[in-house]
Amino acid sequence: MTTYLLALDQGTSSSRSIVFDTQGRIVASAQLELPQIYPRPGWVEHDPREIWRTQLATAREALAKAGLTAGDIRALGITNQRETTVVWNRATGQPVHHAIVWQDRRAEPLCAELREAGQGDTIQRKTGLLIDAYFSGSKLRWILDNVKGARAAAERGELAFGTVDSWLIWQLTGGRRHVTDVSNASRTMLFNVHTNQWDDELLALLGIPRALMPEVLPSAADFGRTAAEVLGGEIAIGGVAGDQQSALFGQACFSAGMAKNTYGTGCFMLMHTGGVFQTSANGLLTTAAAQPTQAPAYALEGSVFVGGAVVQWLRDGLRAIEHSGQVQQLAESVPDSGGVMMVPAFTGLGAPYWKPDARGTITGLTRGTTMAHIARAALESIAFQSAALLLAMSRDAVASGGAPVSELRVDGGACVNNLLMQFQADLLGIPVVRPACVETTALGAAYLAGLSCGVYQSTEELSALWKAERRFVPTLDKSRADELMARWEHAVAQTALAA
Repeated sequence: MTTYLLALDQGTSSSRSIVFDTQGRIVASAQLELPQIYPRPGWVEHDPREIWRTQLATAREALAKAGLTAGDIRALGITNQRETTVVWNRATGQPVHHAIVWQDRRAEPLCAELREAGQGDTIQRKTGLLIDAYFSGSKLRWILDNVKGARAAAERGELAFGTVDSWLIWQLTGGRRHVTDVSNASRTMLFNVHTNQWDDELLALLGIPRALMPEVLPSAADFGRTAAEVLGGEIAIGGVAGDQQSALFGQACFSAGMAKNTYGTGCFMLMHTGGVFQTSANGLLTTAAAQPTQAPAYALEGSVFVGGAVVQWLRDGLRAIEHSGQVQQLAESVPDSGGVMMVPAFTGLGAPYWKPDARGTITGLTRGTTMAHIARAALESIAFQSAALLLAMSRDAVASGGAPVSELRVDGGACVNNLLMQFQADLLGIPVVRPACVETTALGAAYLAGLSCGVYQSTEELSALWKAERRFVPTLDKSRADELMARWEHAVAQTALAA
């Protein structure tokens, strides 16, 4: 009898559920949009009840589409938008405030105080993170300080904190389990990634009562069972990982030096560093990778703020195209960008530059420049930014005695663009590999769940399941690639000057 795995993929803009068979093939899926709430400029919230409603509805719909019942599902995995912060009452299960989303910047004043107090080294040494309002701990502190009665209730042990995975597990189990996994815990600024425990010094530093915190488990573990009424029967919850770590796992990047890049609205690149906690000298974060056992595993992470969003800008801002899918045809109508270079720093520059005040520039314009050249430069900007990230990762790897990255596995919506993927390979001088299943975030959660319940025996078995759909091999001379990257860095420097 065929065994199936169910993955819940709770993202920033939508909730999705996907049923996989044991070969990692999609059987059925469902998706619902998640409403966004913007109370003030720089503030972003979600209604936790909507997170639960949409996620539950898609899980039920995916099962119905597949013609399956809870009894056909061996285990369930969860992957989620990271850092988004939920606090709820343990007795009633009701949230005390809207979820504060990872993009929200309201906690920046607290972060500035911590930086000015010289706490940056302590936090980076213990957590691998830079002090930033991005991470959950500062958002949790804001809720305790600004929601009437929240701090007193927290100190009495009446409230629970969680990232989105914890909130979903609480709901799925009928309030029986308050747990998270190491990959999500590592994004809070409160978790010591060396000991895999909540850190008393960090909790005290941010003023967080320990009673709020969930139990932390490996990413493949017994997270509880769904209440029978939720999905029509009990299902074991066996895998949990934050979305980017889950994608790294779904790409079968299990050992040091393996890297993946997710091409979405932005780009997220992670390189596995094995059991070695490595502090980046090149502007990257250190984070816990998905950990299928108690053995620690780490990754270096960098993010590009504007990836596929530059294509949306071509469509909606410049009106150069009617549909995003037209960009490749327009870009391919010219042999190259004609010397045009675009740096899409619409919201500043992320890793490895960290220039939040930078703004976008287009340079190299001549009378011969056409919209096709600008479109090509826009596409190439995604590859240039990602190349800068991977080169930074390779420098960190070599500095620690390892080898540079030898292959980049890719996923996300923009990875279907062949022109972009070929240019990425040309810039990097290494193969860029697109997998047969590009839903690697959900697949990673399914694989973790399958490991925990014995569907799979090892990560070696999962590696054998991973299949490439296409390999893009470099065709450009290294000297020419180096020349292009030098032009990119020059354009970035001009961008900084223009800020």
